[in-house]
Amino acid sequence: MRMRSSNPALKRALQQAGPAGYPQQGYGQPGYGQQQGYGQPGYGQPYPQQGYGQSYPQQGYPGGPVRSADSQPMTIDDVVVRTGMTLGVVALLGVANYFLFGVAPGLALLLTVVGVIGGLVLGLVIAFKQITNPAAVLSYAALEGLVVGGLSAFFGLMLEASTGDAAAGGALVTQAVIATVVVFSVMLALYKFRIIKVTDGFVKAVTYAVLGAAALMLVNFVLSFFVAGGLGIREPSPLGLLVGIVFVVLAALTLALEFRGIEEGLRAGVPNRFAWQFAFGLTVSLVWLYIEILRLLWIIKTMFSE
Repeated sequence: MRMRSSNPALKRALQQAGPAGYPQQGYGQPGYGQQQGYGQPGYGQPYPQQGYGQSYPQQGYPGGPVRSADSQPMTIDDVVVRTGMTLGVVALLGVANYFLFGVAPGLALLLTVVGVIGGLVLGLVIAFKQITNPAAVLSYAALEGLVVGGLSAFFGLMLEASTGDAAAGGALVTQAVIATVVVFSVMLALYKFRIIKVTDGFVKAVTYAVLGAAALMLVNFVLSFFVAGGLGIREPSPLGLLVGIVFVVLAALTLALEFRGIEEGLRAGVPNRFAWQFAFGLTVSLVWLYIEILRLLWIIKTMFSE
């Protein structure tokens, strides 16, 4: 009996699979990116899953010619290595744009805007086209690095201006990075030991909540052109503090959805080129988590320094 999955990418791959569970047709139909998300729209409707949690049949190689490296079954090492590569690119471009703000702020701001627009467009293309090309995924990581570096410098400069502390910006970024690593580790432990059970209901709840958050941010962004601060949900205020906490929790919960997708992929024995999609999903969630933590810390420090 063929496995069912709540992950649209795995569902389509398994539908195209041969007797041994390996896709025999081209991989690239739309659908996978509907579960990805971080601070920008991308999470879509979950695919209802039946029988999650049941044992999956072990996949093996059928008789026949030796398969290419990209057709070998995915391992956890494949996901870890590719995720490390994408996050490395994010960090490299992030550091470069962060320090560029101190030398050429105009250029750094332009690169940040390019990163926001380019990252949004390319991220949606990768998600909906299910692109597993490493060049595309690493290009997306580079664009997100520009965003991360630019926003880190921006919030750091604003904090330094409000507190009068020249070292406040660097401390803010360091604390945001550490907090992101801690939250990721906690979420991984909660998932691994099944303290958090990622059921279909959990997937739907998180998905709809992320869609609601994206819609709220869009409304706030549009209103900010007419009213200073928009709805005030991203400003250093009690409302901004509350919304910031909620968004950090949402970003953390999307990691659990990514962990479930990776686990399903490993059990299904999907080809290792899928690891690029999972690396993309983890990068999306981690970048969103970092940005939300960065903003939350900025709100807290700004509020209590006044």
